[in-house]
Amino acid sequence: MMENHFDVLIVGAGMVGAAAAVALGQQGWRVGLVEAKAPAEFDPQQPMDLRVSAISAASERLLAELDSWPGVLAMRAAPYDTLATWENPNNEVSFCATDLQHDHLGHIVENRVVQLALWQQVAALDNVELLLGHYPSDLSQDAEHARLTLNGQPYRAKLLLGCDGAQSKVRQAAKIGVSGWNYRHHCMLINISTELPQQRITWQQFYPSGPRAFLPLVGQQGSLVWYDSPERIAELKRLPKAELKAQIQGAFPSRLGEFEVLNCASFPLTRQHAQHYYCQRMVLLGDSAHTINPLAGQGVNLGFKDVAALAEVLAGATPEALASDPAPLLAQYQRKRRADNLMMQGAMDLFYTTFSNDLLPLKLARNLGFKLAQNAGPIKHQVMRYAMGL
Repeated sequence: MMENHFDVLIVGAGMVGAAAAVALGQQGWRVGLVEAKAPAEFDPQQPMDLRVSAISAASERLLAELDSWPGVLAMRAAPYDTLATWENPNNEVSFCATDLQHDHLGHIVENRVVQLALWQQVAALDNVELLLGHYPSDLSQDAEHARLTLNGQPYRAKLLLGCDGAQSKVRQAAKIGVSGWNYRHHCMLINISTELPQQRITWQQFYPSGPRAFLPLVGQQGSLVWYDSPERIAELKRLPKAELKAQIQGAFPSRLGEFEVLNCASFPLTRQHAQHYYCQRMVLLGDSAHTINPLAGQGVNLGFKDVAALAEVLAGATPEALASDPAPLLAQYQRKRRADNLMMQGAMDLFYTTFSNDLLPLKLARNLGFKLAQNAGPIKHQVMRYAMGL
């Protein structure tokens, strides 16, 4: 059978994979985007999805460059201009967009909404083909091409991007190892309707059993994030909505106000990091390369930074360079992203470890740290700018 040939094949058309397809398609590369299942179409009457992301200012900028941010806003997104965090309510640290002369810090958006907005741009690019409905098999590579099979049909490309998540088949085919571990916490996501109107603040309080957070959603809705032991989260998931509400009222700060539980789900917390971001012609982006404690909602933002870095590297490449030896280009991509991703993972782990205990000396020290951070001036602003990707 005749092989179907592309410049770039991308396995996984979630947020990161679809963004990579649009970015490279806009540069003129012929791209094949592989995905087994299409996301459900958007309907404004649908309940809010449980899986949401805190889209940073830098990610908004990338999505705008990909002509996808207007599509997100046309569906639904909740802006926030303040981020507050504390252990002792008397030592709260707040980050405000106005301190940086911005009108918001970011948006809380359903993952599917971001994905659908990117798929709209995929459909608008003649040189990007969505290969939908089948899982790839027979992933392999040699000196000249990377290959895979879809529904019995062979495909080849100069590059094969793995955007297929933490259990990446591309990473396994490339024989790239990972380091990592499971945290001792699970995370429960709970969508609620709120008595308060749409809020423009996301907040997080730390407890020895794990942090509890509120993310604003559109309208009078919000997303609660509850970290706790696997046993405790399993117990909460079994409760009827009325009993779960009572547990939330006892566990979350009173600023939550009156609410009703809509739906919930949970997942374990893991960290892993690929030992390399590429091998020959296979390249890893997003969760395929790194997963992070979702404490600060930076997961997809790191993935979008991967997309921006790879697109920047390939923007100056010739088809001949990509065909002959992509290693120098891919080494540039790895240098741009690996240190930043490791630093963010380390920072989240330090934060997580520091607050996940009840030792009195450490408790006193971290609350003093909160007090100092609130009055840190330029340092605090620099932390804000880094978190926003600015």
